[in-house]
Amino acid sequence: MTQVNFQQACQQLNTVQDFVRWTASRLSEYGAYFGHGTDNPWDEAIYLVTHAIHLNDALYPAIQNSKVTEDEKSTLAALIEQRVVGRVPTAYLVNQAYFMGLPFYVDERVLVPRSPIAELLENQLEPWLKGRFVHHVLDLCTGSGCIAIAAAHVFEDAIVDAVDLSPEALTVAEMNIHSLGVSDRVFPMLSDGFDALGEQKYDVILSNPPYVDEEDMESLPDEYRHEPEMGLASGADGLELPRRILAQAADHMTDDGVMILEVGNSEVHLRAQYPDVPFEWVEFQKGGHGVLVITKAQLEQHRHLFQGA
Repeated sequence: MTQVNFQQACQQLNTVQDFVRWTASRLSEYGAYFGHGTDNPWDEAIYLVTHAIHLNDALYPAIQNSKVTEDEKSTLAALIEQRVVGRVPTAYLVNQAYFMGLPFYVDERVLVPRSPIAELLENQLEPWLKGRFVHHVLDLCTGSGCIAIAAAHVFEDAIVDAVDLSPEALTVAEMNIHSLGVSDRVFPMLSDGFDALGEQKYDVILSNPPYVDEEDMESLPDEYRHEPEMGLASGADGLELPRRILAQAADHMTDDGVMILEVGNSEVHLRAQYPDVPFEWVEFQKGGHGVLVITKAQLEQHRHLFQGA
């Protein structure tokens, strides 16, 4: 594999299309991993190049033959080098990622938004809510605030608490809460799990907590090494925090409350350890796995299993 000649690229490439094609080629050549919003080098290249010159990727067909200025070439070369050689996710390079159609500011203080919970929110959490009015929502382990803010857009009369253990993540979440116009209903809160929530009860608990087990942590692609480890790792089996959530959630749910919990690849461990718990595993139309739905009554019935682990 030859070294990337960014200086030559700046000299010979002229249009947006030139840079998209060249970037896609380098991403393929250097074996970049795609898991932060795109799944192939062409879409990734379009996203990186268009956002780097302060345009939306949806504009690409209309601007593909537009010429790139010398200053823009320098900016593109630096960003492409970080993506291709440094393995930095594109979302961090352009400080933006989309979740449920909404643009979120992101940097290395938070995970890049990608939870399949977005699909459930698009469907207003049906059929599990059965049309019930939602007064209060908890987004536990909120990170960038993407799930909390998306929930506020879906449930327009609900109050949403966006909870995280990381002050740095909450700073990013607060930026997004203000920029997306929901500061009157979404409230960032510093808490280790449920510890700071008192006796507050929620109609809906949404949580995409750390759930990566030790084996998967050791084999993560380099792109994921730029994300905060505390947002990924959760003990030997990936269930250190999910188990705690399952043990404590019922105390913070209304009588007909529902919890949506994402555990990703650690689904296999959860199924094996708790074969008698009636987790409902969601089947997604748009891709994704490892998301369960469980009610307050079910959590109370099986609480002793989670507490005894």
